[in-house]
Amino acid sequence: MEETQVSNTIRKALLVINCLILAIGNCGGPMIMRLYFIKGGKRIWFSSWLQSGGWPIIFIPLLISYYYRRKTQGSQNTKLVLMKYPVFVATAVIGVLTGLDNYLYAYGVARLPVSTAAIVIASQLGFTAFFAFFLVKQKFTPYSVNAIVLLTFGAGVLALHSSGDRPKDQSKMSYVLGFIMTLAAAALYGLILPMVELMYMKAKQAITYTLVLEIQLVMCFFATAFCTVGMLVNHDFQALPREAREYELGETKYNLVIVWSAIVWQFFFLGAIGVVSCASSLVSGIMMAVLLPVTQVLAVIFFKEKFQALKGVALVLSLWGFVSYFYGEIKHNNKSELEEKTPFRATEMMVTPTTDP
Repeated sequence: MEETQVSNTIRKALLVINCLILAIGNCGGPMIMRLYFIKGGKRIWFSSWLQSGGWPIIFIPLLISYYYRRKTQGSQNTKLVLMKYPVFVATAVIGVLTGLDNYLYAYGVARLPVSTAAIVIASQLGFTAFFAFFLVKQKFTPYSVNAIVLLTFGAGVLALHSSGDRPKDQSKMSYVLGFIMTLAAAALYGLILPMVELMYMKAKQAITYTLVLEIQLVMCFFATAFCTVGMLVNHDFQALPREAREYELGETKYNLVIVWSAIVWQFFFLGAIGVVSCASSLVSGIMMAVLLPVTQVLAVIFFKEKFQALKGVALVLSLWGFVSYFYGEIKHNNKSELEEKTPFRATEMMVTPTTDP
């Protein structure tokens, strides 16, 4: 009983940590990406490459984990790599899909204001719920269904009345295409999260945090490889030096934007798959939708984006969905705790023999 309580405590602590990591990446990533585009960056494949290109950073916590395990377990019992071959293959496939998703998202952010793209991405929750139902048999409550409907409807309201948000120097066709690509990115990542959860369920090994780090490293490596091919075909490597020289903020700040973009996006991926390992793909999707208001406020403050009434309506619907979901979770947890305490008394009453007077 005590071991279970300790395990649950560690799990909850890791969940909180991963939610914080996800918050940094989910809010900071789109902001830095948009900064790259509005100040003169034009390479979409390169921008998508940056979303996963910081994968070598993961070697740092992996090395720390290895030496810690070596110290506690002994050098003879410590494995350098925990990931087994089936998990590696599954992660590689998910990584390629992630690379494609990165491109779709970068294409959308290049043409949409951050606040608009954030609300469109909120529809990802609906796709996550749909695929989670079929892939991992996700169970739904009236509260979670209500949250999914509200968050998805919020994005739909914005989609129907988005013409007033289009930048003046951008054609309607370009704006609509950016909207469609962002929605496609939301749908694809809505599939990727349940695929990660399914991989955890089918893996014939313990899902430790070290293994989660290894999964992120492999996933981002293959996503980066996919985007590298796109950069080669699009001749991005030849264009980058000229783009750096012509960047509005200067070449030095151009390099800073690139470096920090790669770092912050690693926070996003680690937080996303970390929340999946500690909870579920649906919770990970909920957290991304919950962070929508923060991203919108940051976009209005730093990029002076317009915050129209319809964005306010979409924001209220998103917050309503968030409150609905977590209220349902709290109510469900309280009910589960009550059921764990009462069965013993009920059983005792059922087996107590009766005697005749």
